[in-house]
Amino acid sequence: MTNGALRVEWSVVASPIGPLMLAATGTGLVSVTFHARPSVRDRTLATLRDRLGAEPVEGDGSAAPAAAGRLLDAYFDGTLRAFDLPLDWSLTSGFHRRVLQELAMGVPYGSVVGYGDLAARVGRPDGAQAVGAAMGANPLPIVVPCHRVVESDGGLGGFGGGLETKRRLLELEGVLPQPLF
Repeated sequence: MTNGALRVEWSVVASPIGPLMLAATGTGLVSVTFHARPSVRDRTLATLRDRLGAEPVEGDGSAAPAAAGRLLDAYFDGTLRAFDLPLDWSLTSGFHRRVLQELAMGVPYGSVVGYGDLAARVGRPDGAQAVGAAMGANPLPIVVPCHRVVESDGGLGGFGGGLETKRRLLELEGVLPQPLF
């Protein structure tokens, strides 16, 4: 099934944490994927096709994925602290969407929040594990900063991009100290 009205454009961009695949619709950025090697890219394209009902096309560098790539470059070089770009929330819904939207709006650069604290913010104080599931299903990591969600005891918790990636993002934002060497 293909939705003729929906266009999904994607590109792969280099970053200090490895290649990232960015996908966008006319509404906004819809997906950020870590470790965008060909096999990961192909799985992501299949997921986008299945979930959005449109055939993703590779971008030419002039549309939303390219704009998001420029913002990510600025984030990684330390000059951008908040992403100001339209987001397409089509790949998430319900509780997960509420949690991710609260995270995007309420946990600024350079800060962290606990899983339980984030659950309480969306009206479900007993929902720390459900928040963890929402973080694991986040279709827009970095831009919707799931790396800023940590365990109440100070542990990093999990991360879809791998714990080393989470550590590097938190170091970039000044939450964790930079390694000595």
